[in-house]
Order: sequence, then structure tokens, then C-alpha cells
Amino acid sequence: MSSTPQKQARRQQRVEELCAASIRAISGEANLHFRGKRLYQGEHRLPMHAPHHRIDTAVASFIDCRAAADGMALRLLYSDAKLHKAHCPIKPIARLVFELLEQLRVETLVPARLTGVVANLEQRFERWSHDFYTSGSAEGSSGILLYTVAQMCWARLNARQVLEETEDFIESTRFSLASSMGTALAGLRRNRLDQAAYIPHALAIAELIDNLIEAQRSGQSADNDENNKDDDEDEQKGFALLLDFDQDGDDDGFASARSGTSKAFGENQQGYTVYTTAHDREVSAAGLVRAAQLEAYRERLDAGIAEQGINVQRIARQLAAILATLQRDGWLYGEEEGRIDGRRLAQLVSSPTERRLFYQERQRPVADCVVSILIDCSGSMRHQSEPVAMLADILIRALDMIGASSELLGFTTNTWNGGKPYKEWIRQGRPAYPGRLNEICYLVFKSADRGWRRSRRDIAALLKGDLFREGIDGEAVDWACNRLLARSESRKILMVISDGCPADSATNLTNDAFYLDNHLKEVLARRERQGEVDILGLGVGLDLSPFYRHCLATDMSQVLDNHLFEEIVQLIGHRKRR
Repeated sequence: MSSTPQKQARRQQRVEELCAASIRAISGEANLHFRGKRLYQGEHRLPMHAPHHRIDTAVASFIDCRAAADGMALRLLYSDAKLHKAHCPIKPIARLVFELLEQLRVETLVPARLTGVVANLEQRFERWSHDFYTSGSAEGSSGILLYTVAQMCWARLNARQVLEETEDFIESTRFSLASSMGTALAGLRRNRLDQAAYIPHALAIAELIDNLIEAQRSGQSADNDENNKDDDEDEQKGFALLLDFDQDGDDDGFASARSGTSKAFGENQQGYTVYTTAHDREVSAAGLVRAAQLEAYRERLDAGIAEQGINVQRIARQLAAILATLQRDGWLYGEEEGRIDGRRLAQLVSSPTERRLFYQERQRPVADCVVSILIDCSGSMRHQSEPVAMLADILIRALDMIGASSELLGFTTNTWNGGKPYKEWIRQGRPAYPGRLNEICYLVFKSADRGWRRSRRDIAALLKGDLFREGIDGEAVDWACNRLLARSESRKILMVISDGCPADSATNLTNDAFYLDNHLKEVLARRERQGEVDILGLGVGLDLSPFYRHCLATDMSQVLDNHLFEEIVQLIGHRKRR
């Protein structure tokens, strides 16, 4: 059975694909996609700070996800991001109100023909209001103030009444705000079609609410007793999520790969650099293992695969359905329909009831593709080597059954802690930002020119623990892509199996912690723009979506099952679904 985290990750991926398609259709922007629960335009992340659309796509209902997608599409379509950013307040509460008001503005501009979008947005705001109210977030002085402002502005912009459920609850606060907000409220409705004219009124409301909340908190800290102080602290904790404009969630059961901005990568005019390639090497992995040990590894791998009970033929059929295309393969004669075969017309004279006078084009499915599996052979993957080896072996066998080419590659380093390049860097006086400081070792477990039967013994070299050291992912992805581009197959697929971010201690210490991360992102973005290789990420207990646009998080600690392979097949077939 598939684990709950896998089900949630699969559901999230489907929801995000549908939402991204909706946003592209409404906004007219083609290069939009979700990655790590965030919307991206190319490689630029598009945040959603309006509180009623800050949802977790892994657990929220599809209706809420669709409403958030509609809201983002309208934001892209009707809001000038540069103009908005230029006037956006710095203070968190003022910014929260300003973000909310701009989102409410664009949601009033839905074209009349999109009645479903109107309904989605209205229902989403009502659900958010209900949840905010019933959760107790509106009970404190700051909470009821923010909630009342949201209700008043939404009602005025949409020419509607405030929500009946909480009308009595907010009445006194609404009355107290009416005189100070009246002019600005009228300006919101009057100028909703003109963002530049709308901004001064939105800013006036945002600054008013910020000042009122600041005054409330100052008065409480000066006058209230210890119990009220504790209540105020609890209330502020309740707003922490709303006021954190850079939050990232990991509520799908898998941790997300963490990354950041590399100072060394940005300040170096050459970008990513390599101190020396003199000690790098590419080797056959089987050549690093004694023959007798390799045979023992293979027996162990076969025993492990037998215990899994995987239906390899079924996986092969599923792969054929998404990878194979029909190609012409001669003619079929003696058919009852098709093109008339002139050589058989004489039979019609001698036998008027004869129907087998036609011939048809014969077609057969051909998998004109090559799949490369690139395995992260860093130290942390050592404990996952056996399930990863079984998974790779089963996939390669299934691909071999349908006639698709495949290769199995790995990447590691020759040594720990930098090796010879690091020593050379020390001898040269430790120049700043030296770039990559280690000896790369590329491992070839199976080449694309060899079938599974001829390579099955070599694949077992993955079980040798000494091969697992440190990992430099960006260069490895480039290397694997270049190998694929040298092939003649029409479709080229690279699947990277990893359990974390790039990690090389010497490189990170002499540059910074995100140097290798940023290079991997740069490589993936470049390869995606080129479009020659489909790159997929398979996370081992980790969500790789901060790096890979198309990825799947898996739990290798459990038994491999047919459902996991179905998910992998769906990942491989993502291009066919688009």
C-alpha cells in the first residue's frame, strides 16, 4: 500500500497541474507552473500574500485551490506588480492590509462571461471569513479590527452586504471605523478600475489600521496586567502566519529541500567555477568491485527484488503506453477493408462473395526514447542503496522489454573533504571564491548501448558502500544530459534520484552553503529552456520541488510496491498529459 505522504504528494501534484493550467488559461501567461507549493513564472516565484488565498495545496479542498488559482490569475492579469511593489508598506500589518485590498480589487474585475470564477472567489472569501471567525482569531482587539476591515472593504468593492453570519459581531467596530475610513472606502469602489488612483486610498486604510493596532498594543503593554499580556502574546502568535510573507510549509509528510541565495555565486562574474578538473574521472562502476563480491551483490539484489513481488510485465505495458509510438512496418494483405489490391481483383470474378480484396498499412509500437537514471551517490544515500538499486533494476528491465534504451549512472567524489584540489587551493594562498573544490567521480553502471541482461551484474555495484561520498549535482546533471544528447533517439529523459541538496564540504566551506544549490538551479533552468531533455526528480524521503519542476517524493524505507511504480510511470508520462 502507498503511504499517506505519497498519496498526499500525488494529490498535490495533480491539483497543482490543474490549477496551473487554469491560471495559464485566464492570464494568458504560458510559462507558469507550481513548484514546492509555490507558483513560478519561469524561474521567478510569484507570491500570494492576500490572507484569504494563502492555502496549502496538499491538504486544501480542490475548490479552495481553484479559487486561489483564479485569484492569482486575476492578479497577473489586472495588477501592475512593479507599481504595487513601489507603494507597498514596509510594516507587516500595513502590508497585510495593502495586499488584501489589491487582491480584492482585481477580484472585482472578473469578465462577466466567467461566472464560475466569480462563484469560486465569492465562496472562497466566505469560507475564509467563516474559518477566521470560528477559529477565534477575530476575538482579540487586533483580530476583530482586521476582520472588520476585510468585511467592510469586500462588501464596498463588490456592492454587497457584509456577511450575515458575523454582521452583529463586527457592528460596533464597524461603526467606530466608519468616520475615519469613509472617504477611503468610497475611493476604493470609485477607482477600482485604475490601480494608480486606487493605491492612495488603499494606503490610507492600511496605515490607519496599522496605527490603530500599534496604539492598542502600546496601551496594553503600559496598562494591562500580566494575564492580559499573555492574551496579547497569544493573539500575536495567531497572526504570525499571516504576517510571515516568506513562509514555506512542509505539511505533505515529506520535508522540502531547502535552498537560498548564494553570495559567492552572485558576486563571481563567471558564476559557477571549478578550481581544477585535473583529478576528475569517469569510470565503470563494476571495475571498482571485485568479481566475486559483484556476484554476491547480484544474488542479494535478486533476492530482494523477488521479495517485493513487483509485476515487471505490467510496468512494461504501462511504460509502452506512454513512451511507444506507432510506426509503419510494411503491409497487411488479404484484409476485408482498406485499399483495393489490384492483384486480387480476379478472385472477385471467380468468387463474387470474396471480401478479402484489400490491404492495409501495418504499424507496430516503437519506443523511440532513451531513459537515463542518475543516482546521487552521496554519503547519506548509502543507507538507501539497496531499495534504490532494486528500483533502478526493475525500471531498466521494464524499459528493456519495450525496446527503449536506458542507462544507469551515478555521481560521487573520489574522496572526502576536497582531496587534491583543496590541497592545491591551500598551496596557492586560499584565493577567495575558488568554486568547486573536490575531485568528481562519475560512475557508469550501465550504458545505453547494452541491454539489461548483459548489464545486470554491473548494476549490482550500486550496493558497494565505499562508492558513496559527496555529491555535486549540477555538474552531474549536465554530464548526464550531454550523454543523452549524443544519442539518436527522439525523446530523451533524465531521472535524478536524490535524498537532498548538493553537498560537498570543501566547496561549501570555501564559498558558501548555497553555492552548489544555486548552480543546480541554474543548470536545470538552462536545460529546461533548451527543452532537449525531460528532467525528472525522484526524492528519497524528500520533496525536490524547490529544484525540479517535475518530481515525486517517495518513501524508500518501506517495501517497494506496484503503486510506487505506477506513480513513477505517471511522472515519466507528464509531457503526454500536458
